[in-house]
Amino acid sequence: MEDLIIVKIGGNVIDEEDKLSSFLHLFGALPGKKILVHGGGKLATSLAGRLGIQQQLIEGRRITDAETLKIVTMVYAGYINKRIVAELQSLGFDALGLCGADAKIISAHKRIHPSIDYGFVGDVDGVNSQRLSEFLQAGLLPVIAPISSDKEGQLLNTNADTIAQEIAKAMSPSHAVQLVYTFEKSGVLLDASDDSTIIPSISPSQYQKLKAEQKIFAGMIPKIDNAFAALQHGVKKVLIGKAEKIAALLSGESGTEILAEAPKA
Repeated sequence: MEDLIIVKIGGNVIDEEDKLSSFLHLFGALPGKKILVHGGGKLATSLAGRLGIQQQLIEGRRITDAETLKIVTMVYAGYINKRIVAELQSLGFDALGLCGADAKIISAHKRIHPSIDYGFVGDVDGVNSQRLSEFLQAGLLPVIAPISSDKEGQLLNTNADTIAQEIAKAMSPSHAVQLVYTFEKSGVLLDASDDSTIIPSISPSQYQKLKAEQKIFAGMIPKIDNAFAALQHGVKKVLIGKAEKIAALLSGESGTEILAEAPKA
């Protein structure tokens, strides 16, 4: 079974050109086939502010009204996606910029919640793993923005962490998949402001204990939930850590590994 690395890049690394460029050099140097999924929420928020479009977040999730949907589509599937693709092309990689709506890669539906109207936010129904495999076999490097669409052709803003997890799950029957969440922090931290408080590994029981003790900050919880979901559906390994240390992260010298079960004594 062929190896596949799926990397999600987000956080402040997306916002700063030098950091993003440095990461893309490191990402490109990783051996074998790979897929890059990216976010870009801070840039979208900044542009919305300049245009006078008020933003609302609930537990880290963006409420996406019609005007905000236009903003996130322009920023995620437009500027950020093509900026990343262009740099990867300059490094010699045949990068292919996509969002979930392209080539029916990601199908989704509008989120239904009993008490919160999230607007045009999508939850994933499925991933076209065959099409992604065809791209990889053709020597292409998919770069995927977090915009999806439903059966009626409605664009939907979809969480990038979730998209990375769903792609990893969908590709796991045909590939040995490693899912890597990268951002500006060194991993899962006991103190969000102190990189030295990194937790080297987290099992399901440890996770529940840390959450009960409120030792994991709220913004990290959806990422870890996605990590466990991926492991439960055939993904071989899930890692969380600093973008500029991605090689050390993959070698086990840095970051946090999410474990399917507690390590044996």
